[in-house]
Amino acid sequence: MLKQLRQKGGVKGFKRTPQRLAILDYLDGNTSHPSAEEIYKSVGRKNPSLSFATVYNTVNTLVQAGAIRELTIDPDRKRYDPDTSDHHHLICLECRTVQDVFAEIPVEIPRSITSDFTVTGSHIEFRGLCGHCKKKKRSN
Repeated sequence: MLKQLRQKGGVKGFKRTPQRLAILDYLDGNTSHPSAEEIYKSVGRKNPSLSFATVYNTVNTLVQAGAIRELTIDPDRKRYDPDTSDHHHLICLECRTVQDVFAEIPVEIPRSITSDFTVTGSHIEFRGLCGHCKKKKRSN
């Protein structure tokens, strides 16, 4: 979807400004699950005319268009995932890094709970310590 947005006439209503194109470039293939603040800092280095409001409005537009996914895995701020395929996440509680998990993880929900509900997707968050933070804790 991000590639479609880059193309002329790609998605109706999406204005292709230089700032928005720079944000799309940053997000395309990005696996760091950045926050709006991180996008602003990184893209703003090369685009001094970029405002935080532009970043915030652009990521909201991209979420609405289904081009990126808004993640609420960090209690301090929203993060964004340009990979909209079904997948799960590993979250380090220390450094807040997020890693994608591309594996099917079967979960049995009792029929008594889902009898009047159709499940269309799921997202599982695994929380713990990444290898780097585990080593750091051991050495302290």
